[in-house]
Formats: sequence, structure tokens, C-alpha cells
Amino acid sequence: MNPMLSAPGRVEAVALADVAREFGTPCYVYSRAALEAAYAGYRDALTQHGLSGRSLICYAVKANSNLAILNVFARLGAGFDIVSGGELARVLAAGGEAKKIVFSGVAKSRDEMRAALQAGIHCFNVESLSELHLLNEVAGELGQRAPVSLRVNPDVDAKTHPYISTGLKSNKFGVAFTDALDVYRQAAKLPNLRVTGIDCHIGSQLLDPAPAAEATDKLIGLVDALAAEGIVLQHIDVGGGMGITYQANDPAPAAADYLAPILSRLAKRTEQVVMEPGRSLVGNAGLLLTEVRVLKPGEVKNFAIVDAAMNDLARPALYDAWHDIVKVPQVGAGGTAIPQKTYEIVGPVCESGDFLGHDRDLALAEGDLLAVLSAGAYGMAMASNYNTRPRAAEVMIDGDSMHLVREREKVADLFAAEKRLP
Repeated sequence: MNPMLSAPGRVEAVALADVAREFGTPCYVYSRAALEAAYAGYRDALTQHGLSGRSLICYAVKANSNLAILNVFARLGAGFDIVSGGELARVLAAGGEAKKIVFSGVAKSRDEMRAALQAGIHCFNVESLSELHLLNEVAGELGQRAPVSLRVNPDVDAKTHPYISTGLKSNKFGVAFTDALDVYRQAAKLPNLRVTGIDCHIGSQLLDPAPAAEATDKLIGLVDALAAEGIVLQHIDVGGGMGITYQANDPAPAAADYLAPILSRLAKRTEQVVMEPGRSLVGNAGLLLTEVRVLKPGEVKNFAIVDAAMNDLARPALYDAWHDIVKVPQVGAGGTAIPQKTYEIVGPVCESGDFLGHDRDLALAEGDLLAVLSAGAYGMAMASNYNTRPRAAEVMIDGDSMHLVREREKVADLFAAEKRLP
């Protein structure tokens, strides 16, 4: 059973059927307890290696930027990894501390740099020489010295999906490892920068820690080479990327096991350890609740057409990603037994690529509820209004309480900012 489900059809003490009755479908449902447990896994791993006093867990906001989720992590003491000025504003609105924010991203604008400097963030993860000079200029205009680390691309194969691999020399991210020493030398000479750290992130949905451990070794070697030249760094940011379980028979490692070879390399050093988990904190703390609208048998395939679609959850269409899909028990259901069939779980969007799952063996009737599991990361965060479809509601479960943390959009909202020609 998915770790988010306390029992079939229940999240913590709440029945998913009650969520559907109260808030409708499609609907994203999150578990506060699951969020807190995932964060505790990282915190405990750091403690086991004696790093709790000099570490910072920066949640990668792009995975899921709902204010309630950000607020849960802020209350736990988390920092945040952001990639835009919009994410900066979200973190601050959610109660996050600016001094715990690291700002990643390959093309930060002047306005974004200015806002982050004025807020007083922990560090900019700089990804190019051009960005380095622009940040120096913007900081000078404000009379400040910007704290910087370089995001170094170590050319390590993360062995993950090519769309979410970020640490190869062919990727757009970071400063090439072979150029990093020289770029650090240039950064140290710029008057409005303060070189504070080094950063690396090689990809996402990583199940084997070996590539991340290899990248950490490369970072440590570079840190020591810089120190020999008098450029002493205060933190080492090992990024994020630990994977989660998407299929019940394909489990992901526990945080302690995945992090052990990485943290063991850092335990005897003096630098602050920063990490940027995203998917592993929220992925299995969320699901997409949807209703079966139409059962459509065909000559080759049987289709279960649900009210959620690729605009609600893009990962299957984008990556051919797998999400376990389970039927939600409903109180009072009974009567004639329904035969199990193999279904394509598809949405109503006008695209052949609109699917949530292929070849799923389920016993379904129209009106049944389905839970698309492991949807807390890159679900609502990547949702769109394609086909002029309002985005789903979002609900947080906290024990026996349901909290609406984002209202369902209305169709009129979707074109409220548009104008007809005169």
C-alpha cells in the first residue's frame, strides 16, 4: 500500500470519498503527516552523521509550491531552493525565512536578483560567467555584496530519464567542471560578490546513490583546490534528486540509506552541508483524486474516461511516467460484483496523449473514484488550463481534518485578464 494511505481509501483519518463529496473532483489531496515524516527522514540522516548543527535542508519549491506545503516545511525549520522571483514571493508569503533561501536557475533576471538581494537570501547558485557579472553589477547598484556559490556541472551520469538529468556536460545547467576553478578565481576578484559555497545537482528520481556520491567527491576535490589558493568556502550544497516509489514492486531507498555514502564523505569536514530535496519530500505525500465519468469498451482497448486529464497531471504524457492507480472504496458500495477488466485510464482532453495510465486491471463502474498515487511532486506544479479547463482544488489532510488549501478555479477566471479587440 502507498505510504500515504493509512488504510484503503483513507488518508490519515479521512476517507477520500468524503473529500470528493466535500470538494469535488479532480482534486489533489496531501497528507501533512506524510510531509513531516519525509522531512524527518532527512533530518534524522543528518543527525546520524553528526551534521544536524551545520546543515540546511532546502526544499525545492518547483516540486510543489502550494503555500500550505511551504508553510508546513517552514514550521519544521526548512530552507528553500527557488528558481524564480515568483517562487521567492511564495516562500516569503508562506512564512519562509529569506536567510534560508538558495536561488538556483540558469537565467535570473535583474529584477529577480534585486528582489532576492533586498530580501537577504542565503546564497545565489550561479550557473554561468554571464550571470556572475550581471549579479556583481546589480549588487553594486544596491550597495551590497551578493553571496554566491557556483553550480558546478560534474559530468556525472545520474542514470535517470534524460529530461530530468542535469549533471552531464551536454545539459544546460551549471558551470563546466573543467572551467569551475577559473570562474571561482574571477568571482573572488569581483568587488560586489562574496564567494561562500559550491553547489551541484545531477538530476532527479535517483535510486542509486553512487552517482551523487561520485559528484560529491568531485566537489570536495574542487573545494580543497580552492582553499589551497586562498578561496575558502563556507558551505557545500550536494543538491537533491533522491527518488521515490512510483510502483509498489519497485521501492525507492530510505533517506538514511541513500544519503549515507554522501554524508559520510562530509561528516569530518567543517563546511555547512546544504541539500535541496524536492520530489522525495512531497511526491508520496500527495495523490490526485478523480471520478470515472465514462466506460467505453473498444475492439482493441477498454477506456475508463475520468474527469482528471493531462492538464491536471502532465507526467504520464510528458515522460511516459507510471503512477499507481487504485480504486477508492465507497461506503455502502455493494450489490452485483463487477468484473475486472484491463483499462486505459484517460482524460477528456482532446489529445491522444491524454492518459494517466495504460493497461490497468480494475473492476470499475461509472461514478467510481480513483486515486492516482505518488502525485504530490510535479503534479499541480505543472498543471495547465489546456482546453480551458480550470485547475483542480487542493486539500490538505491533517489528522481527521480537511483543509481547502487552494480553491478550484472557475472558467471565468481563466480569461478574466484577456481583452477583445475594439
